[in-house]
Amino acid sequence: MKEENFTILLADDDPDDRMFFEDALDELLIRATLHTVSNGVELMKFLENNAHQLPSVLFLDLNMPSKSGAECLSEIKNHEKFSQVPIIIYSTSANPDVMELLYNMGAQYYVRKEGDFSNLKSVISKALALCQQSSMTQPPRKNFLILL
Repeated sequence: MKEENFTILLADDDPDDRMFFEDALDELLIRATLHTVSNGVELMKFLENNAHQLPSVLFLDLNMPSKSGAECLSEIKNHEKFSQVPIIIYSTSANPDVMELLYNMGAQYYVRKEGDFSNLKSVISKALALCQQSSMTQPPRKNFLILL
């Protein structure tokens, strides 16, 4: 990534998924700092505590305890300080109605969680490359879902 202080925030309640993501990021040799939180409440506290240096991008799981990813997305996009944080939904769900709702709520991209490590590395790499290219403006709806 071009940005010197590129930071990635991953909000996911599954410790195995967080570890899988971190391992994939390590193998991609991307110069970035990864922070993780395990639920929506922790996510919002992290953003509040780091309002002076928000993450470059947030990978947001939908199904989390305490506060869902969709609730967090809404709260972030409606918060003056946080609304510009680029959000990539990171989920196992493939429901087109849910994807449409999340796009309309302001998420930049949607990535399906990959069970295959090589595919996970590829999709993370593609998502981060799109972040770099687009300055994280929301793409046309047809480009919302990042496919391998």
